[in-house]
Amino acid sequence: MSSKNEYSNKILKILGEKPVIPVDEVKRIHLSPTPLLDKERGEGVRSGYALNRSIKNLIESGCVDMIQSDNQNYLKLTKKGKNKLNSIKLEGDQALVSNTWDGLWRIIILDIPENRKNERESLRYLLKKADFVCIKNTVWISPFPYEHLFTNIKKDLGLGTELMIIVTDKIDEETKLAFLKSLKK
Repeated sequence: MSSKNEYSNKILKILGEKPVIPVDEVKRIHLSPTPLLDKERGEGVRSGYALNRSIKNLIESGCVDMIQSDNQNYLKLTKKGKNKLNSIKLEGDQALVSNTWDGLWRIIILDIPENRKNERESLRYLLKKADFVCIKNTVWISPFPYEHLFTNIKKDLGLGTELMIIVTDKIDEETKLAFLKSLKK
């Protein structure tokens, strides 16, 4: 992750703890765990600039609102900022579903007829979002443990044999190569 994103993500996490926070407090909290900065190399200046720039970018992107008062300025998380913070939490190290490979492959076979095209396209979209890769027209594969999500979708939509989920620890080398090749595209 780039340092720009690290600053923005940390600011969003700080703002997620309270409804409104003074800008000076956000800066103090953000820079407090930073070790002593080397003034000769200008690290203190770069950190301050990067922090100010991240706050400005968050405001411009609509994730944060600046509330100005006579005494000081405050930052408040917007709805868009809350959504972004939730995404960060889901994709981070404390994610609800691990995004590290546990040695098992998830294979989903999707066979929904043409007359239910919208449903099929929606499922394909979800598969892509869950980092599945299409290795054949109806066969999707992923190393990530999202089989429970698709099991629930299968039950909710009553898909029966139209959506098959296979979890296995072995796939042949050609299939593995097709998966890796698809990732590079």
